[in-house]
Amino acid sequence: MKGLLTPFIRIFVRLRVEGREHVPKRGAVILACNHRSFLDSFFIPLVVRRRVTFVAKAEYFDDVKTAWFFKSCGQIPIRREGGSASERALTSATEVLRAGDVFAIYPEGTRTRDGLLHRGHTGIARLALRCNVPIVPIGMIGSDEVQPVDSRMPKLFRPVTIRFGEPIDPARYAGREQDRMALRELTDEVMYEIRELSGYEYVDTYATKQAEDIPTETARVASFADARRPVTAVS
Repeated sequence: MKGLLTPFIRIFVRLRVEGREHVPKRGAVILACNHRSFLDSFFIPLVVRRRVTFVAKAEYFDDVKTAWFFKSCGQIPIRREGGSASERALTSATEVLRAGDVFAIYPEGTRTRDGLLHRGHTGIARLALRCNVPIVPIGMIGSDEVQPVDSRMPKLFRPVTIRFGEPIDPARYAGREQDRMALRELTDEVMYEIRELSGYEYVDTYATKQAEDIPTETARVASFADARRPVTAVS
């Protein structure tokens, strides 16, 4: 799949990759990226040298036009209405990580429709603590210019930058998988790093909700500017 698509992407998209060395060459790791375009799920696997597994909307598996791609790439279907289907997807993600592989996730839960970076869901923190694996934040820049939300055809020769940040080690939250404050703090740290890497403005609302103000989170995310800890990449 990479052999077929990489030359095409390189020709028709002005793709720039920074910090790829932060992705461990071996061992389990979570990649956490902001989500701006359907093409994000193409770009990340193509620029990471290891196999990357995502959870993808179950609707993609219901549509014959896209099901073949997601199945061939080993993606995990998830129905966004939640319930047992979501738990099964997280269980599958846990299996990927415990096998020592790469799992990628969009903490915002869905693509942004207003161009802003939104509040992250805490599932990524729960997954990292459950499996005791580092999180590599990713800033995706410009992919929505190539294919905006609800656009059927991509716009060619547009610039896209993918920035990988230093791994975030969840070890200091060990044993606090059920602590909601710890989950929120780790998630906010991830979102802060994504904000720094991408440069997009952060807002205190979930991407799936409109005009819902959740106060105090901006200050909490911004506070990581003074609390960043150096992390050594896992080899």
